[in-house]
Amino acid sequence: MRLSKFIAHSGFCSRREAEQLISSKKVKINQEICEDFSYKVRGEDEVFIGKKKIQIQEKIEVYALNKPRGYITSKVGQNNRKTVYDLLPANKQNLLSIGRLDFNTEGLLLFTNNGEIARYYELPKNKIKRIYDVKVFGDFKESYLKKIQDGVKIRGITYNVDKIVLTKRLKTNNWFRIYLSEGKNREIRKIFENFNLVVNRIIRTNYGEYSINKMRSGEFKKVKSKNI
Repeated sequence: MRLSKFIAHSGFCSRREAEQLISSKKVKINQEICEDFSYKVRGEDEVFIGKKKIQIQEKIEVYALNKPRGYITSKVGQNNRKTVYDLLPANKQNLLSIGRLDFNTEGLLLFTNNGEIARYYELPKNKIKRIYDVKVFGDFKESYLKKIQDGVKIRGITYNVDKIVLTKRLKTNNWFRIYLSEGKNREIRKIFENFNLVVNRIIRTNYGEYSINKMRSGEFKKVKSKNI
């Protein structure tokens, strides 16, 4: 197995991050620094990143977290902000998050012990469906639905949704269900801001075949992993 793939399979990090570690001379094989991306790891090889010995995770694990607002998707807190890893058990701190949810976004966040699984779900070419329930404040016009469905261009970047549905109309707020298969940074917020609307709440309810159905806020549980 190629070295970067071996590191990713161990669950230490993603394959892209593994390649960065290799190029930064932070990976050792049998106590010798290895910068060879094409190196094939053999059964007798010992692979280290720093002082940590890396081993293949034989059993792939996937977990779901119903993320509350007010947590960042990072292992390291910033400006005293809490991280999603504060919600995980002590023996699951080594898991990789599959994608991210921003500080104020709630809902389904997946974790795994396998970097290749994480990469599969994150790659846009695999068209993994995400579903979001979104609460929006402001004067929403029916004509906006078609404009959003057709794609919204903001500062040279086109933001596309697979589908948008108005699910509940209130006096000052409206609820929408949005389907995405490729997420850009703050995409949902930027789309509505383009129409002078304010997003008050975003909840990711589904990611691929996984759902937060019947999960309490902050609940963390193991789910069935998929063969890829």
